[in-house]
Amino acid sequence: MIALRRIDHVALRVADVPEAAARWAVQFGLTARSIAPGRALLSCDDEPYALELLAGAEPGHDHTAFELARTCPLELAAAHLRSREVVVEQREDALFCADPEGNRIQLMPHRETGAPPAHARSTSSLPGDHPRKLGHVNFLTGRIAAGVEFYTEALGMRLTDWLGDAGVWFHVNSDHHVMALVDKGRAHFHHLALDVVDVGQMRSALDHLGRHGRWLGWGPARHGVGGNVASYVRIVEEACFVELYVDMEQLDVDHRPRRWPDDRFSSNTWGPLPPRSYFRFDPVAIEYERESLETQGRLLPDPT
Repeated sequence: MIALRRIDHVALRVADVPEAAARWAVQFGLTARSIAPGRALLSCDDEPYALELLAGAEPGHDHTAFELARTCPLELAAAHLRSREVVVEQREDALFCADPEGNRIQLMPHRETGAPPAHARSTSSLPGDHPRKLGHVNFLTGRIAAGVEFYTEALGMRLTDWLGDAGVWFHVNSDHHVMALVDKGRAHFHHLALDVVDVGQMRSALDHLGRHGRWLGWGPARHGVGGNVASYVRIVEEACFVELYVDMEQLDVDHRPRRWPDDRFSSNTWGPLPPRSYFRFDPVAIEYERESLETQGRLLPDPT
């Protein structure tokens, strides 16, 4: 059987690699590990990298990478995927495949670190205010049943929770989720999530991002599902959001999936559901969100 240990990194295609690397580093406190004309690697903390930026024709999501568990070498993972009739490509000591909607996935071999906790390490490069780790990703989907089958049966993730029939969360370790799908009738990468220490660090990060012209598509919110406090920052350049979050629910070893009612409380125990623009990436939705037009009573037009 295949087994995953954790999320390793997210790769985004960008219009200009050096510009994007500088922007992500300055705005989100990431550390540039390497920058080349076609590829840049940035980390949250001491890990090799959590964000990969690639030169690409159309900016956006390129792939999400997961690290395999110690007990699952690449050869075993490849055999398992092929037994599920998943097309697998092996290159540079990693496996590549795609989910039913074409979202690309990289599987990387287990990496022994043996490192002490972050607070007990020495550094000469990390900035004073940086995320602790890349925590999870979220996709919009038009094929949620096929997605559930793929991520559980092919990739070995475990179901955590359902939100009615329209949202599903998956885990591979004690974190409530490493991956989620929300059924909006179409496929699109929605967000990558960065774990920060506490709400104070989130406040400081949002003040900093506001000074750089960023805004929240939704939040801060306290999710019922997952329990985390979350703020969603719109990234126009790469057609996604960045979630800054704290206080993620930690699961028991014998956790059983739950089905939450699809209501406001399950999504945000503190208050409102997200605006309609939160699930869209077209220019009209972005402008409505940027100028808070929905909250001023202007109905967001349907996409053309």
